[in-house]
Amino acid sequence: MLDKVVIFGVGLIGGSFALALKQAGAAGQVIGVGRSQATLEEALRLGIIDRIGACDAATLGDADIVLLATPVGQMPALMQAMAPHLGPQVAITDGGSTKGDVVAAIYRNLPRHCPRFVPAHPIAGAENSGAAAAKADLYVSRKVVLTPLPENDADAIERVRAAWATCGASVHEMPPSRHDQVFAAVSHLPHLLSFALVHDLAQRENREEFFRFAASGFRDFTRIAASHPEMWRDICIANKTALLGELEQYQRQLEELRQALLDDDAAALEAVFAEARTVRRAWDEGTLV
Repeated sequence: MLDKVVIFGVGLIGGSFALALKQAGAAGQVIGVGRSQATLEEALRLGIIDRIGACDAATLGDADIVLLATPVGQMPALMQAMAPHLGPQVAITDGGSTKGDVVAAIYRNLPRHCPRFVPAHPIAGAENSGAAAAKADLYVSRKVVLTPLPENDADAIERVRAAWATCGASVHEMPPSRHDQVFAAVSHLPHLLSFALVHDLAQRENREEFFRFAASGFRDFTRIAASHPEMWRDICIANKTALLGELEQYQRQLEELRQALLDDDAAALEAVFAEARTVRRAWDEGTLV
C-alpha cells in the first residue's frame, strides 16, 4: 500500500500509472503535478488524481513514491526543483524512454537521493497523449525495464518494482547503456523513420493525392508518427549517439536494397524479404530465439 503517490505529468504514462494503482487499491491518494493547469484539472475531473499539488514540501515531503512521467528533456529541471523537498524514505522513478541522460541528471541534480531513485522505462507507449488517453490496463502484460543505479537501496528497488508489477507489468532489468542501445534500434529508429516518411509526403505539392490513396500498409507503418512531437524530440536528442549508429546501419541496409533494384536482382530482394518475414512472424508468435 502506497499512502501517497505523487506524479509529475498526468498524461498517458503518468495517468495510467495512477489509474492502475487506484484500481488495485494500492494508492491511498494520488497527487498530480504539472505545467498545464488544464491537464491537471482534466485529470482531477476524470478521477486520475485526487488533488493537484506543487513541487513543494507539502506535496513531496511525505510521499511514498514519486513518478516523473514528463518528456525526458524536462526532467533535469524537475529534479533540481524537487531536491530540497523530498523526504528520506521516498522512492523515485521515471517513465522516460532513454536512460543514460536520466541517470546523468540524477547524479547531477539529486546526488543525496541517488539511493532512492530507480530509473524505469514502461514499454507501453501509444500515439495518443494527455490525461484523456490514460487507462488503467495500459501496463497489463507489458514490459517495464528498470535500470537500477549501483547506489540504489534494495527497498527502493523493491518498492518501484512492486508498484509497476501492481500495474500489471512484467518487470525486467538491464544496465542503462544497454537499454539505450536496444531501444535506439527497436523504438527510437522506427519513430524517426515514421516521422520522416509522413513529413516527406507532406512537403510534396500533390500530397493530397498520396494521402487519399494511402491504405492499411501506410497506416500501420506511420501510426507512431501521430505521437507527441516534444517527447520524441527529447528522446532523439537524448539518445543521439546510439540512434545515429542505428540510422547508419539502416542506411547500409537501404543501400543494399537500392543496389538490388539497380541490378534487377530479384533473388537478393526476395532473400531479404523472406528472412524479414520469417523473423517478424516468429517474433509475433513468441517463438523467436
